[in-house]
Amino acid sequence: MDAILTALADPARLRLVELLAERPRPVGVLAQLAGARQPQTTKHLQNLERAGLVTSQRSGQRRVYALRAGPLRELAAALTRLADTADQAGGSRETYDRYGLSLQTERLAAREPGWADGRSFTFHRSLAGSPEEVWRHLTEAGLLARWWTPEDLRVSELVFEARQGGRIVHEYRDAEDADGSDLVVGRARGVVDDVRPGEHLAYRLSPELPDGTPAFTAHLDLALRPAAAGTDLDVRFRITDSAVESADFVAGIEIGFGQSLDKLAAILTGLPTTRSTT
Repeated sequence: MDAILTALADPARLRLVELLAERPRPVGVLAQLAGARQPQTTKHLQNLERAGLVTSQRSGQRRVYALRAGPLRELAAALTRLADTADQAGGSRETYDRYGLSLQTERLAAREPGWADGRSFTFHRSLAGSPEEVWRHLTEAGLLARWWTPEDLRVSELVFEARQGGRIVHEYRDAEDADGSDLVVGRARGVVDDVRPGEHLAYRLSPELPDGTPAFTAHLDLALRPAAAGTDLDVRFRITDSAVESADFVAGIEIGFGQSLDKLAAILTGLPTTRSTT
């Protein structure tokens, strides 16, 4: 496939392919139609033949070239598969586009400090596992790190002291940044406000702007209730102290935190989580 793409990348060779798609032609005629010298045309045709795109045979004093349709169909099928993967429903491109629309909206709204204060988001998930098991995943750093970032991200530092006044530190990187050489995607600091094991958890968390100042303060209130299938989790996410520069963060709350909760649900169900490529 690489050889085909390399061969077609040259405009002169692509023009010869177009001419041969109409019908087989000899070198001299191809040179005339392409507006090139015959030695150059011969060299291009030899490259196309090595790539498997054309075949040739002698006819008297002439060498006639013909296009091989099979490799082009294989290339077309491979490109179609790539396009289908990118456009699959619920895939990474759909999430990327949704975030882009949200980003435009929030950037237009962010005109002065406090612009997003009072904004709230609510989330509900019916989770497998008892309230005690869900509580462990909400408060124990080792378990929390498995789900507490959106898709395509990974926790690189996490502190969660599950007691009133306890400290929270949440740093995350790109999931494919295995050696930590890329930039930190985000960092947040916070404090725990209320702890009632198996029932209620409340904390404040402030994501940091590139200069280290808070983008906003998120007030998270998590309520757990026993349910027939396990545990019902309700989350309220409220914003205060929003800076003008926080628009990019606010735009990603609904998508990002929703993805995190979906990862939690998959973990508690015992199913493997899947990563999208954004």
